[in-house]
Amino acid sequence: MTSIIKSSLAGAFGPYVYLVRMAVLSLMVLSVSRIALVVWNYERVDVAGNLTSIFLQGVRADLILICLWLLIPVLCVPVFAWKRWAAIWFKGTYVWCLAGLVCILFMELATPAFLMQFDARPNRLFIEYLKYPQEVLSTLWHGFRLPFVGGLLLTVLFGYGLHCLLRWPTASLTVWSPLKNLLVWPLIFMAVFMGIRSTTNHRPANPALFAITGDSMVNSLVINSGYSVLYALYNMKHEARSSEIYGKLPINEMLQLSLDWPWLKKYTFENPEYPTLHQQEAAIKRERPLNLVIVLQESMGATFVKSLGGVAVTPELEKLAGEGMWFERLYATGTRSVRGIEAVVAGYLPTPAQSVVKLSKSQNNFATLASVLKTAGYRTQFIYGGEAHFDNMRGFFTSNGFEDIVDIKKIRNPVFVGSWGASDEDLFNTAQYELDELHKTGKPFFSLIFTSSNHEPFEFPDNRIELFERPKNTANNAVKYADWAMGKFFEQAKQSSYWQDTVFLVIADHDNRVYGNNLIPVEKFQIPGLILGADISPTTVTTLSSQIDLAPTLLSLMGVSACHPMIGRDFASDSTSPGRAILQFEDYFALMEPDKLTILKPDETAFIAHYDEHKKVLTMAGSASDIEKKKALAQVQLPSYLYREGKYSSSGLCK
Repeated sequence: MTSIIKSSLAGAFGPYVYLVRMAVLSLMVLSVSRIALVVWNYERVDVAGNLTSIFLQGVRADLILICLWLLIPVLCVPVFAWKRWAAIWFKGTYVWCLAGLVCILFMELATPAFLMQFDARPNRLFIEYLKYPQEVLSTLWHGFRLPFVGGLLLTVLFGYGLHCLLRWPTASLTVWSPLKNLLVWPLIFMAVFMGIRSTTNHRPANPALFAITGDSMVNSLVINSGYSVLYALYNMKHEARSSEIYGKLPINEMLQLSLDWPWLKKYTFENPEYPTLHQQEAAIKRERPLNLVIVLQESMGATFVKSLGGVAVTPELEKLAGEGMWFERLYATGTRSVRGIEAVVAGYLPTPAQSVVKLSKSQNNFATLASVLKTAGYRTQFIYGGEAHFDNMRGFFTSNGFEDIVDIKKIRNPVFVGSWGASDEDLFNTAQYELDELHKTGKPFFSLIFTSSNHEPFEFPDNRIELFERPKNTANNAVKYADWAMGKFFEQAKQSSYWQDTVFLVIADHDNRVYGNNLIPVEKFQIPGLILGADISPTTVTTLSSQIDLAPTLLSLMGVSACHPMIGRDFASDSTSPGRAILQFEDYFALMEPDKLTILKPDETAFIAHYDEHKKVLTMAGSASDIEKKKALAQVQLPSYLYREGKYSSSGLCK
């Protein structure tokens, strides 16, 4: 009787037996994983609501992933699923299906640790970090050793269990007759094809279809990690036109709307080759332009600044805030260091694509503060405690205006080296030496200093600070150490010969873990920003502002009039106009204005939300009007267009 059951179970599915088993086992693995993740995060899931839909839509998303994996063997059935190839066919489909099961299992086991760090399932970040195995493995070993080792062991253990289930029962693996094979195959193919599309609408399903709550983390639980990563890979193949996931405007209308801001009215944009290129006249005239030093702080968001509603772990920054231009309502453009770099150093708006720091067409003749200042006779330099090749920083910088790169190999006598390089105190000690040497040349200089101590796994020297909390290696302690090191740097800088000739910007690249109950966690985009040094008067900027506003403001304060394509706001010449911020979060884009946010989704819909900056609450307010959608769409389409057409350059002449 047992042999008859085995034979009928195997024979009923003919050449598809392992494919069917893989589909069933995959659904079981993904469903168990989703249930566990929902239980773990039940408080947020319960607040977000739609619990039933989470599981029903989850199965739909799981079928997309499973059908994607099954597509190749299904396409091969008419060619190989014949009696003469039976042994090879069944062995091949078994290996293919087991590989798919193990990959699905591994991604689900990797999800909890990724979710804790990034408040989302594995996504584009998961792929990008794989390019830097040394840094990633070091971080995993020192900061996530137990989850890392445990995940690998569980993958092997459960993978063996899946192997046993996939192979049982194995009796009577038979292919069908040629006629039955050819008659059934079109039906199977259509089923798999429709499983991948998952909808009869014009566009196939994408992750935005499963955004069924107002909490982005809960929405990520609806899909599965394998699908999330595969969709990120798919999007990376369409970088040049990435903004078109939100819709498309005619170029002329896009340019008109994207340049329709009060602070841009005084400029003329007359070069058709470079539509944002203009001549910016400095608000402050100087006989000799000032030097510029930017201290780009790793992950030091408003979360860690008491006066901005955060934890009190940046006392040195708070003291310095009263000595310069302090931005109270400043927002980052994204959640990655490279996003902060492109915004601060290039004044560049974000897109759903990778940062231009990494993209191929921006590796030469791309406008940055360094390229603009180099043309004005400045010496330019980048100082970093780690390896400058990370995130392609070295390639992007050296090709776009930075003459000198100082990284871990040139750090002077480091006292502490962690997973991400030399400690911040070593970085700043080297920076002091380099700035003194640059000042001796008699030429104006621009130096970008990028910190790294406040980065997982939060390694820094002992006996430097009174720990904020136990254990030692936490974000709050790492920020407090980074703040201490920065404070020491400014104590020395104030005694240096270059202080009175230099403008300093202290700015975060982004906040640390970007998470929250809001669809776009706006509160985690707020960052501190401070311009001080030279003759900068103490003032507080209460206007809504963005990272892209800093480069034009710095040029104006330094006394540098320049031709460039950066369309951020110069606060030195316009301090009264209502502001705006640009936020890119995963596949969502938001134009933040004083009274509202216009949020674009990748299914070409747009809606309005209101953000309470004091309560840190985002409230949805319905669909956006046509003009509201177009205005937001223009802001995200512009940088994609400028990149694709090679039009973000300072080489064009202003008329």
